[in-house]
Amino acid sequence: MRAAVIAAASLALASGSLLIAAPSQAASGAAAPTAKTIADSHPAWATASGDAGAVAASTQITGTVHLAGQDPAGLAAYATAVSDPANAAYGQFLTPAQYQARFGATAAQVKAVTAWATGAGLTVLGSTTHAVTVRGTNSAITKAFGTGIHNYRVSGKLRHAPARDVTVPASVASAVLGVTGLSSAGDNVVRPDYVRTDDGGPATTPAGHKKPGDQLPTTATCSDYWGQKTTTAGPAGYAKGAVPFDQCSFYPSQLRKAYGITASGLTGKGATVAIVDAYASSTMLADADQYATAHGDKAFRAGQYREVVDPSQWEDQDLCGGPEGWAPEEALDVEMAHGLAPDANVVYVGANSCNDDDLLGAITTIVDGHLADVISNSWGEIMHTTDNADVSASEIAAYEQVFQQAAAEGIGVGFSAGDCGDSSPTAAATGANCQADTPRAQANWPDSDPWVTSVGGTALGISSKSGTYGFETDMGTLRSNLSADGTSWVPSVPAPFYFGGGGGTSEDFAQPAYQRGAVPSSLAHTLMTGAHSRTAQRVTPDVSMNGDLYTSVLVGISDGADYSEGGYGGTSVSSPEFAALQADAIQARHHAIGFANPVLYAHPDLLRDVVDENAAHHAKTPLSSIVDFGEVNGALTVRLVAFGQDTSLNAVRGYDNATGLGTPTLAYLRSFGHH
Repeated sequence: MRAAVIAAASLALASGSLLIAAPSQAASGAAAPTAKTIADSHPAWATASGDAGAVAASTQITGTVHLAGQDPAGLAAYATAVSDPANAAYGQFLTPAQYQARFGATAAQVKAVTAWATGAGLTVLGSTTHAVTVRGTNSAITKAFGTGIHNYRVSGKLRHAPARDVTVPASVASAVLGVTGLSSAGDNVVRPDYVRTDDGGPATTPAGHKKPGDQLPTTATCSDYWGQKTTTAGPAGYAKGAVPFDQCSFYPSQLRKAYGITASGLTGKGATVAIVDAYASSTMLADADQYATAHGDKAFRAGQYREVVDPSQWEDQDLCGGPEGWAPEEALDVEMAHGLAPDANVVYVGANSCNDDDLLGAITTIVDGHLADVISNSWGEIMHTTDNADVSASEIAAYEQVFQQAAAEGIGVGFSAGDCGDSSPTAAATGANCQADTPRAQANWPDSDPWVTSVGGTALGISSKSGTYGFETDMGTLRSNLSADGTSWVPSVPAPFYFGGGGGTSEDFAQPAYQRGAVPSSLAHTLMTGAHSRTAQRVTPDVSMNGDLYTSVLVGISDGADYSEGGYGGTSVSSPEFAALQADAIQARHHAIGFANPVLYAHPDLLRDVVDENAAHHAKTPLSSIVDFGEVNGALTVRLVAFGQDTSLNAVRGYDNATGLGTPTLAYLRSFGHH
C-alpha cells in the first residue's frame, strides 16, 4: 500500500516534463465521495499475537490530520514544470500567497475537518493550512477514526496503535492527506549525521611505554596538506613504507579554495540559507563569530543571522539527546554555511524535538514564510526497522507535500545521505553512526525522497602549500587503534567498516524522470539486498562534498561552556557545504534555483566525477593515513585509517551510489546561471 501512495505522489517527477496543469475539477455527475482508509495507520508491529487489549477509554490520545489541499496532482505537476530546465515554465516560481491561493487547503476544508473532529468529541489543539492536531479519549478516537487504540507488546514493551487502519468519513475524505501520531513511536527517532573525529576516546597505550625505535610522536601531529608529513614508525598497516599523517581538520577558507568558490569571487550575497536541526544552542551566534574571526573570516554582520526557536515548546529531550546533543550539529551546520557563503543570510530553525512531525514543522515554517532560498537538513533515519517501526505512507505524503511546495516556490531542499554506507546490519555492527535496528541494506529517509537533493560525502585531499584541490575519493573508512603495547593495530588490518557516506537504491521510491538515462540501469534495478526490481528505482546520493570523519572539518562550540574547536565529520558536513555553494550559485544567477536535481542531472559535466582513488590508480592496498592525537589523558591515541571502503557502495566512473554525480567545481559556479 505504501508503494501505491508513493507512486502516485511522485507521478509528475516520474513522467518527465509536464506543462502546468490547471486545478482539477470534479466531472459532472461524478460518483459521490466515500470514506477513505489511511494506509499504514495500523503499523506492522501491532500484531494480533502482541495485542494486549484496548487502552482505557479515558486515555488521552493525540494525532495529526494532514490536509490534502485543493489540487494535489496539480501541485506535483507545477513543481515538476518549474524545476525542469527543458520546460517553458522553468523558474516561474510562486510566492507563498500564490501557492496558498492555488494549492493550499481552503478555509472550508479546515472548517470541515475541524467540525468532523469536534463532532466526534475530539479537541482541536491547533490548525494550519497543512494540518489539524486533535486530542481526545480513546472513545472519541474510535468515533472519529472508526477504530480504537490498543496496547501491543513489542520486544517486551507496551506500545499503542490503532487496532486496524483508520478511516475518515466521506464528508472530509478529499480534504485529508493522511493521519499520523496515533501510534507510539518507540525509540526510532531521527538522528543527526555527525561524529566527532576523536570519537571513541583514547586507546590504552600508556604514555612512556613505547617500544624501542618507535617514533610516533606523543604530541598531536597532522599535515597541512596530503602527504606533507609521513612516518615509517608504528606497526605495519595497509601499505609498505611511509604512511602519511592525516590532514589537519579543514576550515572554511581551505574548502572555498578547493571547490573553486574563492576563484569564482562569489560569497552568497543576496541569498539565504536555512538550517534545520532540533532544539538550539544557547551561544550559536557568539560561537560562529568567534570561529569565523579565528580563521581569518568575517563575523556575521548585524541582522545576517537569526533564529526561529521556542524553548517553551521543546519536548522529548531525554529521548532525543537534548539541546546539548544537537548543539554540535547546529554549530557545524551554521559555521559551514557561513564559511562557504560568507555574505549569505543564515536562518536557523530549531525543531521542538527530533520526532518527524516536529522536524517537518520546522521545514514547513521556512517554506510557508519563504524564509530561505535553500534548506540544509543534516539528519535522517532508516525507512525500515527490525520491529517494523517503518516510515509510514502518511508521513511520506506529508513531507512530500511540503517538498513540492518548496519546489513550486523556488526553494531547494537538501538532506545528508547518512554515515552508515549501505545501512546494512553488517555495517551497523561496527559503524560509528548507524541504527542498530536495520533489518537489511537500504537507502535512508528523507534523503531518498525524489523531491530533495541527497548529499553524500567524500574524503578530500588538498595539494601542496597552495591548498589547491588534490583529489577526492568516497569517504568510507576503516579504523584501527594502536594496541596497548604499540606493536599492532586493533582491530587487525583490514579493519571492519567504521564510517562512510550513505547511498543506495530505494525500495520505496520509483525512479524520477531526472535520473532516467543518467543512472546506470544496473543500479536502478538492483535493490540494496541484491534483489532485482522490475521497475527502475530512485538511487542516492545526487551530489557529494567533503564529509569524511578523518578529512574532517574544524568546528567551534561552547553552548555555554568554554569555547573549543574540534574535528567533526559526516554527511552532515556535506549538506550545509552544498547548501552554501548553492547560495553562491544563486548569487551568480541573480535568480532562485529552487529544486536543483533536474538541472544537476541535465549538466553532469559541471560536476567533478569522483572515482575511488584505490581503483583509479590500480592500487593493491587502500589509501590510508595515520591519525595521531598525541597523548590524551595520559595515553597515546593513534588511529590507522583506510579510505574508500564504503561497504557495498562503490565510486566508479559516471554516476554511482557512493558519490552520485560528483562534486561541484568552479565551472559549476560559473556556468550555473546559463542553464
